Amino acid sequence: MPTRWTEFDRSFSLLDEFQRRMNRLFTELGTGSYGEEQWPGQFWYGGGWPVTNLYDNGNELMIRAEVPGLSDKDIKISGNQDALTISGERKVEVPEGYSVHRQEREGVKFSRCITFPAKVNLEKTTATVRNGVLTITLPKAPESQPRQITVKAR
Repeated sequence: MPTRWTEFDRSFSLLDEFQRRMNRLFTELGTGSYGEEQWPGQFWYGGGWPVTNLYDNGNELMIRAEVPGLSDKDIKISGNQDALTISGERKVEVPEGYSVHRQEREGVKFSRCITFPAKVNLEKTTATVRNGVLTITLPKAPESQPRQITVKAR
């Protein structure tokens, strides 16, 4: 019978060790290799913040970025035919007359560069933000758009 309790205790000690290692992993997750703070999404998504998707329908590219809590005044977009930079800042302000007891959502400054798979026409680019989602539509340059080639019979 003591053997069973020993095995039972050993199982719990292995679980405790596993929990300590997982806690250490998630504690170190928020810091970079030199100790600087990183946005947690950088680890999980491999990119940065804001999390973005790039779509192509043949004639135009579309970028959708998640920017919760930001308005059009908080976002700056600049670019050229090869890449676009989305930057800005989300500030968290304490309502007047209140003090902070818990703050889980922090302010953040960000800058994200997205390269394109084709040349775009920035003159006709549009950007809107609605419900925390930034949508940027970039028409492709004429030389990057697909062309129809007619087939002739001989």
